[in-house]
Amino acid sequence: MSPLNYGLTPKMRPLAPKRAALVVALDVGTSKITCLIARLTPQPPQEVLRRRSHAIEVIGFSHTESFGMKAGNVIDLVEAEGAVRHAVDLAERSAKCQVESVVVSMSAGRLASERLSATIRIPGTAVGDRDIARVLAAGSQRSAHEGRVILHAVPIGFSLDDAHGVRDPRGMLASIFGVDMHVVSADAAPARNLLLTIESCHLLIEAMVASPYAASLATLADDEADLGAAVIEMGAGTTTVAVFADGRFIHADGFAVGGRHVTLDIARGLGTSVHDSERIKTLYGSVLAGGADERNMITVPTVSGEDREAPRFVSRAELTSIIKPRAEEILEMVRDRLAVSPFAAEPRGRVVLTGGACQLTGLSDLAARILGRPVRIGRPLGISGLPDVAKGSAFAVAAGLLAYPQLAHLEHFEPRHTRQLRTGAGGYIARVGRWLRESF
Repeated sequence: MSPLNYGLTPKMRPLAPKRAALVVALDVGTSKITCLIARLTPQPPQEVLRRRSHAIEVIGFSHTESFGMKAGNVIDLVEAEGAVRHAVDLAERSAKCQVESVVVSMSAGRLASERLSATIRIPGTAVGDRDIARVLAAGSQRSAHEGRVILHAVPIGFSLDDAHGVRDPRGMLASIFGVDMHVVSADAAPARNLLLTIESCHLLIEAMVASPYAASLATLADDEADLGAAVIEMGAGTTTVAVFADGRFIHADGFAVGGRHVTLDIARGLGTSVHDSERIKTLYGSVLAGGADERNMITVPTVSGEDREAPRFVSRAELTSIIKPRAEEILEMVRDRLAVSPFAAEPRGRVVLTGGACQLTGLSDLAARILGRPVRIGRPLGISGLPDVAKGSAFAVAAGLLAYPQLAHLEHFEPRHTRQLRTGAGGYIARVGRWLRESF
């Protein structure tokens, strides 16, 4: 059965370990669009990031305001298409090359996880790549749900007859070959509209990657993933979660509350525009009360912006009193979701915060208190050529999309409907049309 029939989003062929490639990451968010163009070149095994087979060198970068998006969803196709075109054009000028295919992030659509198992019979011979492809396809078919699309189908472990927890079954003998899988899905409509937006820009989508998974690939050290960690991607319109244990991606979740809600709270509380509220949040936003906050005053422009209206002044303490309740609400929602996830069984697991909304002063300390875990701010690791502005947590998702092709071999893919990262988009329009007709 074609993956198009059971709701698989576009999947990419694994990156050849000894070949270089050009990768384009496109992170279409609620408040910003980031496009990174990078050259991936084979490298020897590394001590810290052992799972990366290629070095990543950024050669093109753009960062623009997002339009036509809300909570990670496309709400205006024309505006969103124009914003994507602008971001890609700037990155192309920076890299001095033409973009024809992208790896794109997905944060909307109520990300959800499912654990399932599938088995097949093999004729008692050594397990090979074809057997692995068959059992992964069987598992992916079992995860089909109406109105949902599969973003990731990642094997957690294999079984050979009665032996479970096998990491690499190649060359081993069995009659019954099985797999335990972690499947991440999202609502079909947001995925479809995002695909249509990017396809309208005449771009090939190589893969759609869950935002928290991408952020994890950029910010988690291998030891953290092995010991157990949760990455919280705090975007403008959504907050999403990825959980790792034993080096495996085992859980995903998300909800539509993020930094944009903090901005709107400030706008309402201070009676100023959304634009000025975002500026005030960026410059002065904090969840920690200081002794001098009552005396430190902040200028608040009027909503009309007219010069003849005298600006208001509020204390930093008042600003903090507006920001802190919403930050606590978001972190408490994260805590409740982690409590019913596999992360609850990792009492010493670390939490890594990423995304633009995690940059509020004192947020990591507040998160440590609410979540009862060690918390750090995550930044892209092991990526050269990033401009200074893109080295922070706000660009973790885009950076992780550049690392994703090196991990694509872990997932199920259908060779007839995927291709390597390369120039040219022959047959893509037909493939998109087929995906839309058969999946929706």
